[in-house]
Order: sequence, then structure tokens, then C-alpha cells
Amino acid sequence: MLLLGLLFPLAQLSAQNGDIDALINTEKAAWIKAQKVQDRSIQSAADNRSDIRYCRLHWTVDPAVKYIQGEVMTVFEPTESVSSLDFDFSEVLTMDSIVYHGANLAFSRASNILTVTFPSVLPPFLVDSLCFYYQGEPTSTGFGSFEVNSHNNTPILWTLSEPYGAMEWWPCKQSLSDKIDSIDIFITHPEGYHAASNGLLKSETTSNGVTTAHWKHRYPIPAYLICMAVTDYVVFQQEVPFDGDTTLVMNYVYPEGFDESVAGAAYIIPQMQLFNRLFGVYPFQEEKYGHAQFGWGGGMEHQTMTFVNNFNYELIAHELAHHWFGDKVTCASWADIWLNEGFATYLSGLVYENLAPQYWQNFKSGRINSVTSEPGGTLWVEDTTSVGRIFDGRLSYAKGAMVLHMLRWVCGDTAFFSGVRNYLHDPALAYGYARSDDLQQHLEATSGKDLDGFMADWFYGQGYPSYQLSWSKTPSNVITVRIEQLQSHPSVAFFDLPVQIRLSNGAQDTTVVLEHSSNGQEFTLQLDFAPEELVFDPNLWIISKDNVVQQVTSTNEPNASYLLEIIPNPAHELIQAQLNAPVGGAATISLYQADGKLVDSFNRTISQGLNFLSIPVTGRAAGWYWLRLTGKDWVVEKLVMLR
Repeated sequence: MLLLGLLFPLAQLSAQNGDIDALINTEKAAWIKAQKVQDRSIQSAADNRSDIRYCRLHWTVDPAVKYIQGEVMTVFEPTESVSSLDFDFSEVLTMDSIVYHGANLAFSRASNILTVTFPSVLPPFLVDSLCFYYQGEPTSTGFGSFEVNSHNNTPILWTLSEPYGAMEWWPCKQSLSDKIDSIDIFITHPEGYHAASNGLLKSETTSNGVTTAHWKHRYPIPAYLICMAVTDYVVFQQEVPFDGDTTLVMNYVYPEGFDESVAGAAYIIPQMQLFNRLFGVYPFQEEKYGHAQFGWGGGMEHQTMTFVNNFNYELIAHELAHHWFGDKVTCASWADIWLNEGFATYLSGLVYENLAPQYWQNFKSGRINSVTSEPGGTLWVEDTTSVGRIFDGRLSYAKGAMVLHMLRWVCGDTAFFSGVRNYLHDPALAYGYARSDDLQQHLEATSGKDLDGFMADWFYGQGYPSYQLSWSKTPSNVITVRIEQLQSHPSVAFFDLPVQIRLSNGAQDTTVVLEHSSNGQEFTLQLDFAPEELVFDPNLWIISKDNVVQQVTSTNEPNASYLLEIIPNPAHELIQAQLNAPVGGAATISLYQADGKLVDSFNRTISQGLNFLSIPVTGRAAGWYWLRLTGKDWVVEKLVMLR
């Protein structure tokens, strides 16, 4: 069963590998199309003067009608003396009443902030409760907070509250600072449907044409991960065995695609077993894992009940991974969303590395190509009011994943995976919130490395390096490698990273790691064979682009007496070169593509001393070029990047 669950669909994986990029683009396009211009902030503005301990959520809905009636009991503990509390709640919904100790409370509303005023000052640290009664037609922000549509001509209702959409359909505190300790969810809907939600299904009762499902969840949960979906689901279960125990998986799928869903859901078994082994047992083991199909073009990691459009191999892995990274440990700010999305993307790559290795290299190259498709962009989200920026596929997903891959490279496998496990199991972070600094501290503790410079370059800094390697060999197989580096964005002066190279001659090869810490650094290696080829970063550890490797021979080895500089480099429209020549005379100035193709050449008389040369390159394609100056008995060249 495990073998079939893994191998039966693998024949289709070459087409699926990389589908996450398409799903991200679909999601973003749908959000942009659906997003309404609003004269209010979509971020949480509720105060944090209380700790939400428990919520009893009862919703009455019909998947054919975009409307909700809600009864939400909230148990809270003030963290200071309070006479009022704020809650995030959409201004378009009607609050019928708020009941406190059997009496109606006074409340006021300002935009999407609901302020509840108590009859007297409440003391700190004394648990109390109130109950909200409300109704209305929810609006949708973000990725579709509360949606009603159809599948196969059957109505379906579903929610997706990330990042700021929970308040669109229930009163809550949706800032990333306070997880609700536990919840009970009751969903009442017309007979003939099933309702999927968080936790364990405790009951499903039908009377007088309506059904009420009761879901019980006893793990801390942020507001944006609470969910419901209602339609004519067919339900089937799986068991994932691991270390003598099993994890229950409940699947709520469309009846018209039942067979395909059963086949695709089998992916979850080896994937969960892998994550259990790498990062610790599934974090919500006492309850369940689940899938519910919904009408969005991707997936959403609702705690213990992932919503998916289909059972795509990489999508299933990505959303499952979120239950460690995003659900168990949640980013404490949307500025740190890579702790959710970068990890989930990288873990979908680890599934390829461990379970379908023929796709691992392709996964890495695809993410690198995505990151380097533009010259800038920080991993840190500088504008958390923009949903599109928070969930930028190039940065939060692809760059996040490959920065984790580089951290693994810098720290080493043992230190990386130990540090990540410690991060997940840290009592101060587990089932709570974390910042990027928390991950850094755990990786520093296990690796013994100072990662401040790395984080400055790759978390706050922008861009990526481009490498130029010149290498030569002697008859006794002494290899000299010189490494130059250019940066795609001025925010980083130099990316200090170990560099892996592979030297081979078809019959023999060796892989070497060079500690590249400065531009123009040279390394000398003694080999026991004569290499014919040098490959830069063969295992794709580094986010980089436009790298050039050239073997240097006596005919094009630079003449030390002639000093050539290009300022600035990269260049745009005009290459400005400076040549310091010990002797004047005629010279040929040539521009070659990185592959050696001549693209321009002209003659110039060189004076003794400093010469200023301008070479127009308007209209030339971006990339690496060789600028070569050749005299009667000398040659000098420099690699130049065109932007």
C-alpha cells in the first residue's frame, strides 16, 4: 500500500513538478481580481489586553446562500485591568447583541473594530466570558474569506481567512500574538451535506431537515486557521503508521472525482512518514489530519483540515508541511511569512529529494530561476498591508525555500536539521509564534556559526551573486581557481558563501568546497588526475545566475603589467573601462559573449599610462561578456556584466 501510494502517481510527476508556481500565480490573480478597494485597513487593529482561552463557535449556513448566523462564546483572561476590549469584526455584518453574565453589553463600532464596554472594571488574570450574536452577508478580502460557489452544479461554502479575513465572518482577535487555547465548532446546515472543520468530529446529527456537525479541537490555534467547508462531500479515512502508532486522516472529497481523490490522497502516507522522521511526529497527533476539497486554485493549511483544490503531489506535501511550519510554530508577524511559506515550499522539495530524487535537481533549479528572474527583493516583507506582497511567490515561497537550502549548506546537514527540530520543539515557540531571529538562534546553537552576516545578506538584503571562475592546470595537475563575484543589487556588497565545484575528465571526478570570502580570491588544489571540466555549484546550493566558468591558457592569461578595471560593473548602455598601460601602441578592443562568440571589435591607439575607454553596448542582451584588449605582445581581459 505504501509503495503503491508513492509509485502509482509518480509517472505523472514530471508534469506536476513546478505546479506550485502556477498555483501561486492563480491564487494571486484571483485575489487581485476579487479584491475590492476599501477605505479601511485590512490589518488587525484589536488590542492585545487579553488572552483568548476558548471559543465556542456555532454557525448556521446554507452553501447555496452567502449568509451566516453566528453565536460565538469567547472565554478570555484580561492581562491588565480593563473596562473595555476590542475585537476585529467586519462593519458589514450585524451584531444583534453581546451577552455578558446574562445581560446585554454596550458596544460601539468604528470601521472594523468592535469595542465592548463592561459594566465595571475587570481585574487582571481573572477568566471571564461573553457571547456574540450576529448575522449578515460576509464580504471577501485576501484570498476569499467566506465564499459560496459550486462544483459539478452543487453548492459549496468555504472559508479561507489568511491573512486578515477571519473578521469578515466572525468576531475575533486576529493579530499574530494570541492563539486560542481550544475551540468547539458547531456547523448547522441543510440536510444532505457534510461540514468539514478543525479537530475531531464528535457528532453529526440530523433533525427536521438540518444537520449539525460538532468539531472539537484542543490545540492552540490562531484565528486565521479556523475554518469550515460545506457541500455534498464523500468521506473516507486513511491511517498513517509510524513508530508503532497511527495518525488518522479524514478526507472530504467531491463525489464526481472520488476515485482520483483516493489515488491522490495516498501521497500523504510516505510524505507524513518522512516529515515525522525529519522533524518529529505530526504535531496534532491526538486528533487527526484531513483534506477537504474547495473552490480555490491551490490549498490552505487550516489546522488539522487542509483545504485543497485537488490532490497534486507537491501541493499535498506543501500543505502537510505547514502543520509543522505555520500551524505548530506560526510566524509572529506577516513580515516573517517565510517561516511559514519558505519552509512549506522547501519541505515539498525534501519530498522529492527523499522519495522521488529524479525531480530534486529540477525543483531546486526552478526555484532559483524564479528568485533570479528579477534583480532585487527582500525575504523580509516590508509592506504587510499588501496581501500580494506577503504571498509573493518569488520571494516568500521560492526565495524562502532556497535560503533555507543555503542555511543547510552553510550549517551542514546535521546542524541544520537538529537546529530546525530544536526550533519546532522549543517550549517558548511550540504551538505559539516565532520570529526569524528565533530560527537563527537555534541554527547558531547547533552549528556554532555566527549567522548575522548571512541574514543581513539574504533576509534583509536584496538580490543574488553572479560568479566568474577562471581556472588553469599544470602538467603536474596543480589546479588554480580564481573566483570573482558580482551582485545583482547594491544592497549587498558581497555574498560570503562556501562554493562547491566539481572537476572531472569523464573517467574521474572530485568535488571540492572553497571558502569564498573575498573577490578575486585564488585557490590552489593538487589533484591526482588531469581535469577537463570545472562545474560550478553542481548540486545547486546557491541562489545565483549568469555564472561563467573559463579555463585560462597561456594565450589568454592576463598580462600583469597591464591593469584593466571596469567601473561600474555591472554596466548599462556604456562600458566604462580604465587601462593602465606601461607602454603605448596599437590595440584591438573586443567584446565577446560568455560562450566565446565575438559581438564587437574595433581598433584603438593606447597611450602610456591611464587610458579611459568607452564601449557602447546599448541594445545588447543582459548577461556576462568578456572585454578583451589585445596588443602586439600582450592581452588583458575582464568579465563584465550587462544589465
